[in-house]
Amino acid sequence: MKALEKSPTPTNGDLDMLELLPDEQTAPASVDPRNQLNDLTAREWIPETVSVWNQKGLGAGHPDAQIERQHPAPFSFTDVGRLVRFFTKPGALVLDPFVGVGSTLKACALDGRRGIGIELNPTFAALARKRITSEVRDIFAAVDEQTVFEGDVREILPKIKDESIDFIVTSPPYWAILKKKDDHKVRQERTSKGLSTDYGEDHRDLGNIEKYSEFLNVLRDIFVVASSKLRRGKYMAIVVSDFREKSRYIMFHADLARELEANGLEMRGVTVLYQRHKKIFPYGYPYSFVPNIHNQYILILQKPK
Repeated sequence: MKALEKSPTPTNGDLDMLELLPDEQTAPASVDPRNQLNDLTAREWIPETVSVWNQKGLGAGHPDAQIERQHPAPFSFTDVGRLVRFFTKPGALVLDPFVGVGSTLKACALDGRRGIGIELNPTFAALARKRITSEVRDIFAAVDEQTVFEGDVREILPKIKDESIDFIVTSPPYWAILKKKDDHKVRQERTSKGLSTDYGEDHRDLGNIEKYSEFLNVLRDIFVVASSKLRRGKYMAIVVSDFREKSRYIMFHADLARELEANGLEMRGVTVLYQRHKKIFPYGYPYSFVPNIHNQYILILQKPK
């Protein structure tokens, strides 16, 4: 039988560091029998623990990137695939409570995991379903094991059985940052091309919450409920970015991490996802320092055993 096709593993300069680790050079090319987390060998495991990853997508012109780019804040399935392969074994059940256009479910299908995705926007939910059937061509892939629930995550999450999920991975809304219609990037990369610039005007959308403090509280409560669905000892990976609100720099990743730690989840680390292909814009020039934010943070949390 043909083996499941794995989603591509991004290459990065950190792989070269293995040349400096003689112990790993002679490591066995088999999975340690004590490894209950994943099916990676020692040599496959080590690069995934390096705290900086290079983001890698298919490229805007790739035929399989056309659905992904219709989302205003796409999450590359190649990046989420690395997380899925590290934190689960084949057949595991993965939950993405903000699934968007289905990057997580595509990765799950390619890597033989079962996926559940929740999406409020009906257009994006439909695109997620279409993406799984149109972009995953391996007949042995777990296409039929992917489910998209359309609706408010706060209403759908309670219906999922407690302690039934093996891994949670998602990239939630970053508050109201997509509402910046006058941003250089928005005008050049979204508005001029007729692409969606935000998630819509639905009052249930977290991106439409007026105050950051309220947004943070609502998001925290969602993840607390989501954690009740996670099996004990299992992991949650949340991809977020810091952002600016006028002149204020908001450390979203740190704020969210503190809230979740205070509510029972344990921080295990942060991986920086370097977005080296992003364009540079003249923010602040020539008056003040305003950063081009070219990284995201992957918060790695664990539910206590």
